[in-house]
Amino acid sequence: MDHDGHPDEEEIAFGSVLSALADPLRRQVVMELALAPAGTERTCVSFGLPVSKATLTHHFRVLREAGLIRQVDRGNSRAATLRREEIDRRLPGLLDLVAAEKAST
Repeated sequence: MDHDGHPDEEEIAFGSVLSALADPLRRQVVMELALAPAGTERTCVSFGLPVSKATLTHHFRVLREAGLIRQVDRGNSRAATLRREEIDRRLPGLLDLVAAEKAST
């Protein structure tokens, strides 16, 4: 794990990823990033989640610690990008399944 709380690729664990994706709001974040062009970077508030700032911080921490996203500081906010290549190597097909959920709703 690096100093910002991002696990190394080999530390990304199936159970942690599934636990993070069990929450519908976190799954929505991953879905939106999975459907966006590779390398898309978005601020946490840009997802418009109906939660307090503290809860928003919690959700993004869970996603970061599971290895689904990488966060970088952008002044007074943080931006998130999907760790698409690493997730595809560790858990092939997972992001396709998450993205496909959008099509079925």
